[in-house]
Formats: sequence, structure tokens, C-alpha cells
Amino acid sequence: MHLAAQMDVRKSVEDPIFDAQVNVLGTLNVLQQAIKHGVRKVVFSSSGGAIYGEQEIYPVPESHVTRPLSPYGISKFCGEQYLSYYQRVSGLQIVSLRYANVYGPRQDPDGEAGVVAIFIQKLLNNEQAIVNGNGRQTRDFIYVDDVVEANLAVMGQETQGTYNVGTGEETSINDLLRILIAHTNSTCKEIHGPAKTGEQVRSVIDSNKLRQELSWEPRTELSEGLKRTVDYFRERMR
Repeated sequence: MHLAAQMDVRKSVEDPIFDAQVNVLGTLNVLQQAIKHGVRKVVFSSSGGAIYGEQEIYPVPESHVTRPLSPYGISKFCGEQYLSYYQRVSGLQIVSLRYANVYGPRQDPDGEAGVVAIFIQKLLNNEQAIVNGNGRQTRDFIYVDDVVEANLAVMGQETQGTYNVGTGEETSINDLLRILIAHTNSTCKEIHGPAKTGEQVRSVIDSNKLRQELSWEPRTELSEGLKRTVDYFRERMR
């Protein structure tokens, strides 16, 4: 399972060469070593948001055109293409899982990516959380346990191909902050900052293919998943 990545869209815009070195060349290293050591299958963690760009269909199926708005999305698309190439020339089994916005315990709150962890740490520290842009941009937030189950489902069978892994539900960043304020009992106000380059307006993905073929379902409601994540960070701060 290849989960390593440079995962920050904004960092990829600032330094696309670094992004490609990590995400494109890093994936090539994994594939070369997989062939060298007789690995049967590689499951690649792709992006269910950045790879599609601005969507024409909501939620978006795997068949939707891919037109990334950031170097990060391009590097993930390149990774999928290299997997497909190695499948054709070597017989390596491949799966690309296009994740929605994954959140949950142990997410890093100190980087630029991972808005859930960033907001929670700010709120628990009685600091002001800043919403980028108008906050009406939407994301498909999926709890990490459900993503783990999707990975195990495709690893354990002869499954190959590309699958979205999301909930099919849109949540605005404004609404996300409001839920987290309630869970943390914070007095934080809703304050907005500048919009960030390379970020999509709406992102939500259709996971029916994974449901139909492998009976996978996202089981964690957003409010419950956020509560578990808040509880983890609160415990860690004691």
C-alpha cells in the first residue's frame, strides 16, 4: 500500500518541482522496487478531489474527466498513469484509490493540509481559526477508519482498477467550523482570510463503484467522526 506523499496542495503550487520529486519519482521508486522484489499488487493512494478539478457532476464518478487545478493533482494523476503502465508491461496488479478528504485521530495539525486537525488544535488552544476565502467551498470528509476498510477490501481480493473512496456528501468549510466549535465548546468567531490558489470550489465524490463491487460502505457520520477526532486531540493535550 503506497500512502506516502507530499499532500499539500498549496505547497505544490509554491514548489511544483518538489511536489513532482516526491509524488511522481517516489511512486516510480515504489513501482520499480515492486517489480524487482516480486510484489504481486500495489494499492496507490490517489486524490478524489484534486485529480478531477472543478466538477461538472456532483458527486463525481470515476469516469469524469480529469483536469487537475494544482501540481499536486497532476502528480497524483501521473502516479495513476504509471501504475497503469506497469500493469500493462509487467502484469503487476494495481488499484488506485481516489480518497476524499480524510480526517481522524493522529492527523497532523501543524502543516497546511488537514483542515479538521488544524481547526481542532486552534479551537482547543483557544486560538482563532481562520477560514480561507468565503468558506462556502465544499469538501467530502471521510473518517480514516472507513478509508482503512476500503484499502483492506481491495487488497484482499483480485480487484484491480480505480475507485473513489468518499461519502458522497458535501460539507462547507463554514459548516465544518460550526460543528467543531460545538464539539469543543469554543467561543471562536467565524473569521475569514484570503482564498488560497489552486483550491477547488466544490468537491464531492461518488463511491458507488466500490459499494457495488466490494460491498464497502462509509459507516461513520461526520458529526460522530469529528467528535472522536476532537476527543483524541483533547486527550493528547492533557
